[in-house]
Amino acid sequence: MAKKKIQILMIHGGMTFKNKKDYLHFLKTRKISIEEKRRWNDDYLKKNLGKNFEIIKPRMPLSDNAKYDEWKIHFERYFPHLRNNIILIGTSLGGIFLAKYLSEHRFPKRILSTYLICPPFNNALSGEDLVGGFKLKSDLSMIEKNSKNLNLLFSKDDDVVPVAQAKKYGNKLKNANIVIYKSKNGHFKISKFPEIVKMIKADVKRKFIS
Repeated sequence: MAKKKIQILMIHGGMTFKNKKDYLHFLKTRKISIEEKRRWNDDYLKKNLGKNFEIIKPRMPLSDNAKYDEWKIHFERYFPHLRNNIILIGTSLGGIFLAKYLSEHRFPKRILSTYLICPPFNNALSGEDLVGGFKLKSDLSMIEKNSKNLNLLFSKDDDVVPVAQAKKYGNKLKNANIVIYKSKNGHFKISKFPEIVKMIKADVKRKFIS
């Protein structure tokens, strides 16, 4: 019988707006580029982790004007397809989405590890509003009950999610591994991310050796 692959469920980032006027203004004024964007969470991750991993990347609803309750519905539709010892990754808005979900619900499968990458903690962001139902409750302890191996990754030069947000998570999550990089090209706009590849492989090795 073939060995089943380790699943990685990745939740991408997004934006939220207080009202339709602000959203339309964003659409009219945001920078447009026709250059191909090469990000670490595309082919790079799949190539460097290898054939023993299955990467699942849901396209969350209306990512440019996201609503938590809509993301939650779509997220839960994937549950019947998931297996135990899954790895969760959430970037930016996807990070606070996972933080909120795991702090309020028991995840249906055993989680091997969770990575929250530059997740905002609250609305203290420069130039962006964190609304749409993504606000965290005061008690986050259930996150660590869902996922004992919890990693939060931030960058000092992040111009979207200030590194000060890391301390706010640290005050709530006593056993989380919080890593602060000197630079990840701002808001993790990088094409390669060897550190997370190394950490994920170590998670799997530790699981199957123990």
